[in-house]
Parts: sequence; structure tokens; C-alpha cells
Amino acid sequence: MSKIQVNDVFKQEFSFSQEQVNKFAELTGDSNPLHLDATYAATTPFKRPIMHGFLGGSVFSRVFGMFFPGEGTIYMRQTMEFMRPMFVDTVYEVVFTVIETNPEKHTATVRTEMFDKTSQKCTIKGDALVMNIEKI
Repeated sequence: MSKIQVNDVFKQEFSFSQEQVNKFAELTGDSNPLHLDATYAATTPFKRPIMHGFLGGSVFSRVFGMFFPGEGTIYMRQTMEFMRPMFVDTVYEVVFTVIETNPEKHTATVRTEMFDKTSQKCTIKGDALVMNIEKI
């Protein structure tokens, strides 16, 4: 098992269905019609329902906990800027770039970016601080 290093990059594609957006709304209690009602959303600048920003951002947690660095990772901090709306049944790609490590504290600062796979436009960007005793 190798430890992550500065400039290491991890990428993963994903998408969400409307059913998953509905479940997220139920779990969080955020039932804003902008996320759930196509008729309502058609009256907005987006013209169709948009996903909850934090549903998109939740992919960061999945990647850190399961893949990069993976099991045992403790999520300590995350900044997020929501740059563009995200839509269901659209393929996105998260890109993680290690920008700093502190081997003594077993921490890494990781740039977290999300892109629409078709347009290559950034939808969410930020930085995270994670800890992993075995992998950093």
C-alpha cells in the first residue's frame, strides 16, 4: 500500500437520477421545488430541476472514504464553491489533486473539483483536509 503524495491525482465519473435527488430531499428535509418539480423549475432561469449542491458535493465524501485515500480516512474540512447548476442523468467527473501532505500528522490538503463531463465546465470546486494514519 503506497502513501499518497503531492501532485497525485484521482478521478471518478458519476451521475445521479431524479430518484436519488428525491431520496436526498427526503433525508435532508430540503424539498425546495427547484429540485423536485419540473413545472416549477421551468419558471426559473435553469428551466429544469437542479440537483442539491450538497448532493453533488457528497461525492467528495464517498471518494475520500472508499477510494482516495480510502478506508480509514477522516474528513476534517471542506470548502466548496458552487459554480454552476448540476442536473440529473448528467455525467460528471470529480478530480482530486493532492496539494500538500503532512506525514507527521497523517494529513493531506486535496483540491476537489467537479466537472460536467460533456462541457468540461467546473460545477463545484474547493479544498479538503483529510487524515489517514496508514495512507498519508
